[in-house]
Amino acid sequence: MRRLLPLLLCVALVAGCAAKRLKRLEPDEHKHYMALKAYMEDGQRDNFLKLRTRAERDEFLMKAGLWDRFYSLPPEVREQVYGGEVQVGWTKDMVLMAWGKPVDSKKLAGRQAQRSFLYIYRFEQTQEGALLVWEPGSKTQYKAAELWERHVIIDDDKVTKIEQKKGKW
Repeated sequence: MRRLLPLLLCVALVAGCAAKRLKRLEPDEHKHYMALKAYMEDGQRDNFLKLRTRAERDEFLMKAGLWDRFYSLPPEVREQVYGGEVQVGWTKDMVLMAWGKPVDSKKLAGRQAQRSFLYIYRFEQTQEGALLVWEPGSKTQYKAAELWERHVIIDDDKVTKIEQKKGKW
């Protein structure tokens, strides 16, 4: 899973222009961008990547209220988020930073929690061995050596269960 998000980046880029702008980011900037892009609309992501200096990009994140979402986490947890190492006990925000928005989500009833949700994430392993979080519109699914889902149950904003389901979807 350690290679999950860096490889996701390659799949997620839709324009060569965005790729050039992404290369400008310093390594730690790249990490917080990857973690926080789940909270940005397409236009916000474009505007962030168009900014020329690190100071401008940092200010953008602070004004958008995103800076503290990532930097309030301890450094070792930020590394786990970047590596996609989602675990039971994590917050909903940490899951969103690690894997992005789920393919599907459902409100669950009958659980001993005030708020309970099921987040469904799809994953694929390429024939080269790379692990990717699948995104709608992905052009790599037809080449995948293996496909599976991870069902994440979130009770009161904390991950309480992660289940892997193999097979085609």
